[in-house]
Amino acid sequence: MPRYIIERTVGSLSKEQLEAAGKKSNEVIADMDGIVWIRSYVSDAEGKIYCEYDAPNAEAIREHARRTGIPADKISEVSLEISPVMFQ
Repeated sequence: MPRYIIERTVGSLSKEQLEAAGKKSNEVIADMDGIVWIRSYVSDAEGKIYCEYDAPNAEAIREHARRTGIPADKISEVSLEISPVMFQ
């Protein structure tokens, strides 16, 4: 299944707002086939969240964003995943 990195401009969110967004995301994912939330990284300095998802296609990511009300400003499909361990 393709993997995607999603850039979301959210501004500064409180812990409670992040928790509510995460719960809403999980609720929506439960009703959608083939979407898996891997992890997210929050940058308070940039007002962005960078999320890693597996999904059948970018349109499924857009639909998830629409249903959750969480923006998906940029969706990038990962073509190759590498890590430092691969180069030892």
